[in-house]
Amino acid sequence: MSADAETEETLGSRIRSARELRGLTLRRLASTTGLSSGFISQLENDRSNASVASLKNLATALGVSTAELIEGGIKESRGVLRRADRRSITMADGLTKFILTKAPLRNLEICTADIEPGGSTGAQHYFHGNSQEFVLCLKGRVELYLADEVHILEPGDSIEYVSSTEHGLRNLDRETAEVLWVVSPPTS
Repeated sequence: MSADAETEETLGSRIRSARELRGLTLRRLASTTGLSSGFISQLENDRSNASVASLKNLATALGVSTAELIEGGIKESRGVLRRADRRSITMADGLTKFILTKAPLRNLEICTADIEPGGSTGAQHYFHGNSQEFVLCLKGRVELYLADEVHILEPGDSIEYVSSTEHGLRNLDRETAEVLWVVSPPTS
């Protein structure tokens, strides 16, 4: 094997590098993408090929473009993230989350969430990981359910908690509410 072949970056190694830069486990990436951890492991070890749809799914979850994943050039990103370029995740019940940090960012995720009137994080309260979460109400009034407590947040109010505590958020107003969410380390 030539020295060039030994140092050549493969698609699998780029997927692994992007995942590790982001601080994601195989299991977490599998959960985010809907792909199995075994399949992702095979991709990372260049023992399997991926469809274009799977590559797009992986790229989105890793916060890189499909081209960066295929061609390389994934690195820690510094620079301006334009509003139009923000990744968004539409969640159940009228909540859209906008990721404000460029991936891969290992220790911190910052996002805003627009919550439609009556919208929430879902009918069921949830918990995940063991990260610190910070929520700042920017607009409207929101109700944050935290364990057995209910907190009403108005613009400028904030709260922090550990993500392993059962929690949920909903808009109490007739207009769209907006919150800033900071999670460290990222759980998505």
